[in-house]
Amino acid sequence: MLGRQLRDRGGGAGRGKGGKGGEDEEEDESEEKGYDENQKFDEFEGNDVGLFASAEYDEDDKEADAVWEEIDKRMDSRRKDRREARLKEEIEKYRASNPKITEQFADLKRKLVTLSAEEWETIPDIGDYSLRNKKKRFESFVPVPDTLLEKARQEQEHVTALDPKSRAAGGAETPWGQTPVTDLTAVGEGRGTVLSLKLDRLSDSVSGLTVVDPKGYLTDLKSMKITSDAEISDIKKARLLLKSVTQTNPKHPPGWIAAARLEEVAGKIQAARLLIQKGCEECPTNEDVWLEACRLSNPDEAKGVIAKGVKRIPNSVKLWMQAAKLENDDFTKRKVLLKGLEHIPDSVRLWKAAVELCNEEDARTLLARAVECCPLHVELWLAFARLETYENARKVLNRAREKLPKEPAIWITAAKLEEANGNTQMVGKLIERGIRALQREGVVIDREEWMKEAEAAERAGSVTTCQAIIKNTIGIGVEEEDRKRTWVADAEECKKRGSIETARAIYAHALTVFLTKKSIWLKAAQLEKSHGTRESLDALLRKAVTYRPQAEVLWLMGAKEKWLAGDVPSARAILQEAYAAIPNSEEIWLAAFKLEFENHEPERARMLLAKARERGGTERVWMKSAIVERELGNIEEERRLLDEGLQRFRSFFKLWLMLGQLEERLGNLDKAKEIYEAGLKSCPSYVPLWLSLANLEEKTNGLSKARAVLTMARKKNPKNPELWLAAIRAESRHGNNKEADNLMAKALQECPTSGILWAASIEMAPRAQHKSKSADAIKKCSPHDPHVTTAVAKLFWRERKILEISGRITTKFELQHGTEEDQKDVLKRCIAAEPKHGEKWQTISKAVENSHQPTEAILKKVVVVLGKEESASENNDQ
Repeated sequence: MLGRQLRDRGGGAGRGKGGKGGEDEEEDESEEKGYDENQKFDEFEGNDVGLFASAEYDEDDKEADAVWEEIDKRMDSRRKDRREARLKEEIEKYRASNPKITEQFADLKRKLVTLSAEEWETIPDIGDYSLRNKKKRFESFVPVPDTLLEKARQEQEHVTALDPKSRAAGGAETPWGQTPVTDLTAVGEGRGTVLSLKLDRLSDSVSGLTVVDPKGYLTDLKSMKITSDAEISDIKKARLLLKSVTQTNPKHPPGWIAAARLEEVAGKIQAARLLIQKGCEECPTNEDVWLEACRLSNPDEAKGVIAKGVKRIPNSVKLWMQAAKLENDDFTKRKVLLKGLEHIPDSVRLWKAAVELCNEEDARTLLARAVECCPLHVELWLAFARLETYENARKVLNRAREKLPKEPAIWITAAKLEEANGNTQMVGKLIERGIRALQREGVVIDREEWMKEAEAAERAGSVTTCQAIIKNTIGIGVEEEDRKRTWVADAEECKKRGSIETARAIYAHALTVFLTKKSIWLKAAQLEKSHGTRESLDALLRKAVTYRPQAEVLWLMGAKEKWLAGDVPSARAILQEAYAAIPNSEEIWLAAFKLEFENHEPERARMLLAKARERGGTERVWMKSAIVERELGNIEEERRLLDEGLQRFRSFFKLWLMLGQLEERLGNLDKAKEIYEAGLKSCPSYVPLWLSLANLEEKTNGLSKARAVLTMARKKNPKNPELWLAAIRAESRHGNNKEADNLMAKALQECPTSGILWAASIEMAPRAQHKSKSADAIKKCSPHDPHVTTAVAKLFWRERKILEISGRITTKFELQHGTEEDQKDVLKRCIAAEPKHGEKWQTISKAVENSHQPTEAILKKVVVVLGKEESASENNDQ
């Protein structure tokens, strides 16, 4: 500023020699201020760049900038609406002046709706005129030169005379350059001939069998390593790096091992051996280096290498084990191991390896020495005890218990020892004492681990030890209110794993605590029924009814088991005891009736039911009474009982059904219809009544009446697949396949997860749609739905895909394709399942002529009926 004022006043320095000093002073002054006042003026910030360039940006400046930024935003928002409106107006004006092609023809496109089909056909095709403007590619054709044609002719011709030059040489040599070699086919054939000659040379000329070992040949091929340039470069870099490692730190064993392995990978085995040998010299006390040297050495030299190693490191277990492994016979191996034990007497690994190579007598001697050298290793003590006699084994285990007071395996082994020698009374005491002793030593009794020991004892055949372990440990760490749930879950898990004795022991202990819990008694009984004997089950049920005399199911289970065993008097006695304990139990009365009725004692059954009716029995008693009279052929008595039963129990549907079926058997179809209709007024939701009425109407009045009944039934009982299926089958029986398909579509919409509907849909579908229908059925229904599974199995059967049916075995299939064992297995499983339901099964088993028939006979009759229906279906398809 001062310089500027001086210049304005004319007091500036002259332009002569003295002016230079003034400029220097200004430069110095500018440097002192930190900026140049005469710098270029900034158009936006003015001269503030120079004035405030060195100023600090503090909080006040930040706050001021924020305020100004808010002001700018506010001003911008005030002008935003006008700016956006102006922009929108400009866009619309531009689009109006420059419309798109689609907008220009929009009105014409809308008019296309009014075109007729003839007008549309008369519109000419646009065609493709773009080819007119395309340049044609220049194609040139060059004739084949005569020399090439002549050469080809010479190669194909056959020469029958010798060349003059060859004739001059006596025909014994071919002049150079005369034989053409351009016939590549001939060259290939020649190579094939040479290869075949080589292969023939490798074959046996006598037997014609090849002497080439294919496995060895493949191994040789696999061992041929094609090393790329990149791999070679990597190997060289790694070699330099490892060389640096071994030179800078020669006492580092991993460096020598890595260097040797690198040379081995590179295929230089001799270099690898030299490197590892040098490593052994530099690191003589490292066992890994000696082991690597032994591995890389020849089999003949390996023993010498390992011998040097054990001399250098006599306390290395690995080296002694490797030395023993290199020997060929057991005697030399044992000798090497014993030599190693002289240096390392406390090595358990060497003792175990030496014992495994000895006979029983030598092993006993070695183990006696081993437990002295390694007294804290329980496996040596247990192995020593197993080889000793009973008395000596007890002494050994006592010594082991003194040395290892916190080891539970010693107590368990002692219990197994007592059990194996018939002293079962001591087993429980030993386990109990052992647990107390372990707890005194501060050992935490892990309930899960002891249960695993119990299962291991069961697998070893020590059942009493297993039971003792469960008895003394099953309650440890379990809250009182959780005991029942936890113990039952433990037993079920053991049952799944196949540990039946462990599960039985858990239930036995649980029943000592929960004597009156019916659920535990039932689970224990189911276990005995599945995995026990009849005697053990009978004993358990006897004990159960002693503590729970009011449990009907326990009495009934005991009576049924006696009946199945063929002991009818014992079953009758159990039911009499049950009646004395529970005098008003209808289940006991009905069980007694069934026992007499199934064993062809109708008079006894009738008397029992009469007494039950006198005591005010339920509707089931009246139904069973009518069944007995139907079996005996007393029609009037059957009708009387059904009428009396319906007067008492108007809403019991089975009585209406039985009465209607009685009138149908007698031919009174109108009377049967009235009974069905009356029954439906009282029981409108009972589907079998609707089905019986629809079948009756179809027999008497035709399809239209049956259709009306089934329609009314579906309105009363929506989403019922059985009613839909009955309507579909009725239409199919009368040849209305189109209507049946329509009904099936509606049925699957209303009941999309019904297995019986999907199974029927698969059977109704054309053969080309079987696969897709089956896939849809499996997706919609459960994968284990029996109806869908059976339908798919039938398809596989028809297509002769026998293997796919292995998981869907049916009796009819096994009778045709299975072996005798498979047929017996299916029959056995059917009898064990005790089937009671099923469309065909109920119809056949409840027929009067099939009463008292065993399951095997009913099954065979069902198979016959299914076979007839299958044949009829195939005939209709044809």
